[in-house]
Amino acid sequence: MGRIPDLVPQALDPDGRALYDAIAGGPRAAGPQHFALTRPDGSLRGPFNAMLLAPGLGGALQDLGAAIRYRGSLTDRCREIAILLVAERWDSDFEREAHEAVGRAAGLSDDELAALRREDAAVFGGDEAAVVRATVALLDGDLDDEAWAEAEEALGAAGVFELSTLVGYYATLALQLRIFRVGG
Repeated sequence: MGRIPDLVPQALDPDGRALYDAIAGGPRAAGPQHFALTRPDGSLRGPFNAMLLAPGLGGALQDLGAAIRYRGSLTDRCREIAILLVAERWDSDFEREAHEAVGRAAGLSDDELAALRREDAAVFGGDEAAVVRATVALLDGDLDDEAWAEAEEALGAAGVFELSTLVGYYATLALQLRIFRVGG
């Protein structure tokens, strides 16, 4: 049981309802659904329910997430590799459930998903292996000069900026999921 109630759309104030509509009707809800965004009562799953507690901040946070997921330059596979590494490090069940499904849709195999659970870059090549190593280094706290050079060569400086933003964003979500005791 979570620490906050499931916030149903009809009970939200106007700001909360506007944020709900932006999440439930935005890019996350468009196209193929690889995981359920809402519960049968209409409340939002995962980190999105808590965002409704403070719509001004929640809106900014969900806008950042939408930018990372839908307007970034990382390939779908690279993005999902990094997200799943954050989910693993933070032991975030919801992020793992949601993004393993998205990762499969992006072409990640069961062997690759298992390797990510071990933080193992060995099954990946090229840019994807560099993303694994850079993400693990970021989760450890920094990119040393060697890790920076590899990541910058594979992704460019803008790609490293995007990757570090992604890692920070999904770590924030994992923390919030833990604090609010949000399960799958």
